Amino acid sequence: MEDLKKRKMEEMGNNDQLSTQEELRSLLDPLAKSQLVDLLSRLGSQYPSIAEEIKSIASSDPVHRKLFVRGLAWNTTSETLCAAFRMHGEIEEGAVIYDKATGKSRGYGFVTYKHMESAHSALGAPSKLIDGRMAVCNLACEGLTGASTTPDLAQRKLYIGGLSPDVTSEMLLNYFGRHGEIEEGSVAYDKDTNESRGFGFVTYKTIEAAKKAIDDPQKILGGRTIIVKLADTHKGKPVQTHVPAAAVVPLAMPMAPGYPQLGKAHPSATPAGYAYTQPVAPYQASSYSSPAAAPAPYPSQSTIPYASIAAKKDPQGIPPTTPMGMSGYPYYIGK
Repeated sequence: MEDLKKRKMEEMGNNDQLSTQEELRSLLDPLAKSQLVDLLSRLGSQYPSIAEEIKSIASSDPVHRKLFVRGLAWNTTSETLCAAFRMHGEIEEGAVIYDKATGKSRGYGFVTYKHMESAHSALGAPSKLIDGRMAVCNLACEGLTGASTTPDLAQRKLYIGGLSPDVTSEMLLNYFGRHGEIEEGSVAYDKDTNESRGFGFVTYKTIEAAKKAIDDPQKILGGRTIIVKLADTHKGKPVQTHVPAAAVVPLAMPMAPGYPQLGKAHPSATPAGYAYTQPVAPYQASSYSSPAAAPAPYPSQSTIPYASIAAKKDPQGIPPTTPMGMSGYPYYIGK
């Protein structure tokens, strides 16, 4: 009998607990997200058990613990990457991404912390100097839409040209750090030779710092006068992409009735909509008046008579000659 009573009491307690959870769900369901966050934060601060439950649930999803790190040097390894981020907490996994074909670094990697609060601590200081280059991190779920793609990025990112081959990324950051806090920056290096390409980029955290760097009259680094301007103004003309001929699909253009289309037989001998025997209105010549004679530009003058001169008539034919006899003597004809 006592066992039956205990079972009944346990069943009643479980039913009460279920009914209480359903009632709480019905009460919490219409609340806004901000209200639920405030409620759980207050309960977590008062009750440590609730705080631990919240941490375990939040850390169970690696989306909240995985960071995307870009701007890495070509010689940065997974070990140096993890060493730079280990100061914020225990790392579960970290790796630099390499190209499968060439085996070289692609300039970015991922770091996954064991606890979510460690990831939040790393996001508090997203810029880190690793192997002489300023790397930047953000949540991996955000991809490239993190802090560096803010609307004012075009006014904070600078192009640095005319750099000496001896200038490193660390020298570049130290030189421009005097104008303000730098979010990201490095010298551009060739992937194959790992040599400087003579230019680089620096992104400040504020627009004011970028303006100071541009307006600075002393722009000499590594013994050379460098070029400092906004990165957007350095972009060249957009490259025109050529569409392959195979991708172009010919379309039949509609033509007006009366004009036969090539390759198609016309439905009738006479094109529809046209009559070739059309009356032409007669030309009315009488309706147009003759244009008026233009006035003479100069007054007319009378003709001046000249005396006639008799012209001598030239003789025609061969002139007569005196007949000659033999041996040159004149030939006389007797009367």
